[in-house]
Amino acid sequence: MAVPLRQVAKVGLYVMKQHLAGRRRYPLVLMLEPLFRCNLACAGCGKIDYPDEILNQRLSVADALAAVDECGAPVVSIAGGEPLLHRELDEIVAGIVARRRFVYLCTNALLMEKRLDRYRPSPYFTWSVHLDGDREAHDRSVCQDGVYDKAVAAIRLAKGRGFRVNINCTLFDGTDPERVAAFFDQAMAAGIDGITVSPGYAYERAPDQAHFLNRRRTKELFRGIFRRGQGKGWQFSQSGLFLDFLAGNQSYRCTPWGNPTRNVFGWQRPCYLLGEGYARSFRELMEETDWDAYGTGNYEKCADCMVHSGYEATAVADAVRNPLKAARVALRGPRTQGEMAPEIALDRQRPAEFVFSRHVADAVERIHAAKAEAAD
Repeated sequence: MAVPLRQVAKVGLYVMKQHLAGRRRYPLVLMLEPLFRCNLACAGCGKIDYPDEILNQRLSVADALAAVDECGAPVVSIAGGEPLLHRELDEIVAGIVARRRFVYLCTNALLMEKRLDRYRPSPYFTWSVHLDGDREAHDRSVCQDGVYDKAVAAIRLAKGRGFRVNINCTLFDGTDPERVAAFFDQAMAAGIDGITVSPGYAYERAPDQAHFLNRRRTKELFRGIFRRGQGKGWQFSQSGLFLDFLAGNQSYRCTPWGNPTRNVFGWQRPCYLLGEGYARSFRELMEETDWDAYGTGNYEKCADCMVHSGYEATAVADAVRNPLKAARVALRGPRTQGEMAPEIALDRQRPAEFVFSRHVADAVERIHAAKAEAAD
């Protein structure tokens, strides 16, 4: 199965304990960004538009592991930027695995073969390789030829050495469901352990603003993909209810605290996708963030979002509350025909605020001040 039984059991027990304790908000997956620098410049990415002073910053091993301990989430997704550019990333991964947390290392795989010897197979460790479709689709998505072939070669090498390997696939407007279905067939035939799939988020700083999906188009796209996958045994490393949500069958609201983000700025408010403020501690993030100010229906920037980092935790919580519904969806797969669930009204959402430049300027000022103090 796509998610190991050990992880299903541990995460399920963790979630059940939170519910029994009456906690409304708790972390499920820590999004750990040890750096923002990347060796690609994808047109749909809004994560690398920073001055060099920011791109040169790294979370130390100590700070990264402190974030893991402070947050307490059972799963850690290491993202970026390109995490493998961090020279001490293997130490960070080893430290998380030693804590018996499940690690998903997200990478474009350009450095994966070169760095593979630094890592060891473990039931707590999974490579999550970015592939947005077949060779033509993926290389177009990352704006560089040859990346698909390098990623596939790295996947084969890692599988040959006993690693678990998933692919994470981000889809944009204009995607052909037939081609995605064929790609998923190829991935399963190649021995991939699981697929993580998500619609692209409309980053305000992404160079390409023309190909982000709205919610209606997202639902139609995923219905088309899942319809073609019925009976094929695709293995997704996501909950069945989240996939059902992508197909338009669940009326979920975002739970951004489920996937808190720690990066070189601090604890990011409100989520991995939006950087609109930063807390100094995880506790401050959870207790002092105005969560009701964000999410579809509340904030313009969230209007079209259906990304797993905001909604997977919602689906997991729903599965705990409604296990029979979750079991039915797991058995039959997402519904691909019929009326869709009601959509969230947008008539009361607050307008977007554009605060990125201010946060970057503040961070650069702090960096310069710290360098000046060190020089003294």
